[in-house]
Amino acid sequence: MSSHPLLDSDSAIRPALPVQLPGDPEGSGTTPALSARRLAARELLHNPLAMVGVAIIVLMVLFSFCGPLVYHTNQIATNVIQINLPPGKGHPLGTDQVGYDVLGRLMVAGQSSLEVGLAAAAIAVMVGTMWGAVSAFVGGWVDSILMRIVDALVAIPTVLFVLLLAAIVTPSVLTIIFVLGFVSWLITARLVRGEVLVLRTLDYVSASKMTGESSLRIVLRHIVRNVVGIVAVQATFEVANAILLLAALSFLGLGPPPPAVNWGGMLTTGLNYIFDGYWWQIYPAGICIVLTVVAFNLLGDATRDALDVRLRNR
Repeated sequence: MSSHPLLDSDSAIRPALPVQLPGDPEGSGTTPALSARRLAARELLHNPLAMVGVAIIVLMVLFSFCGPLVYHTNQIATNVIQINLPPGKGHPLGTDQVGYDVLGRLMVAGQSSLEVGLAAAAIAVMVGTMWGAVSAFVGGWVDSILMRIVDALVAIPTVLFVLLLAAIVTPSVLTIIFVLGFVSWLITARLVRGEVLVLRTLDYVSASKMTGESSLRIVLRHIVRNVVGIVAVQATFEVANAILLLAALSFLGLGPPPPAVNWGGMLTTGLNYIFDGYWWQIYPAGICIVLTVVAFNLLGDATRDALDVRLRNR
């Protein structure tokens, strides 16, 4: 039986073996067997890179959403008297070209970047999961048509596709979320389809068909729940990709217009003053983007390793 590199399909149906735990030195089997999900969770918790990724994500969320409650700044009215001030007393990271405190600006921009990244990833995961599951489960001409649509869209370079959509619609936070979600579901659909092609041949799916369950109920109740692992891994990568795409759009001037702000927009504005030596308008936003993207990628890699039994304890 074939398996997907991100998820061992056999682990979804193979009964968990008794595991010798502390307190059971004889290995008598009196301790309950650990389920595949609990084993994966334990493996994830013992992965140092996963914990680093989680710690960075938590810090970024606290910095962006709880930081403004502690560090109060005015991010609405401009202050021409305090433009381009270097880091110092009262402004730990200086001010920008219109007098906004850069540290406070980073917090507000982080809210927008994280919200767009998480929302776009959620849309991509939901659409891609249902598209791939229905395509593989129904099969036949439905599968051919749905996957040819995916192939056609994948053939278009992602950045070019995003630029085209962003130029057609009116830029706003909501439209950018849907644009990024629309271009990000394709890989998820392919991954889920490959997994469902294996799952649909298993006995419990055949038994559900024999009991008269509808195809939609089988997909939602039996198929989708067994691809949660692969979807969870892909979701972390989609968040990172969405944050990078948002930064790219803002860098090219197609991001959400003011008063909305994000790390990519701050980086773009700061680059206009790179030859003036205003480094505090460039590096903080760039560091936030890099740290957040790396954190989600670390979490995604660790989740993949935890769910794939062949990669555990390697």
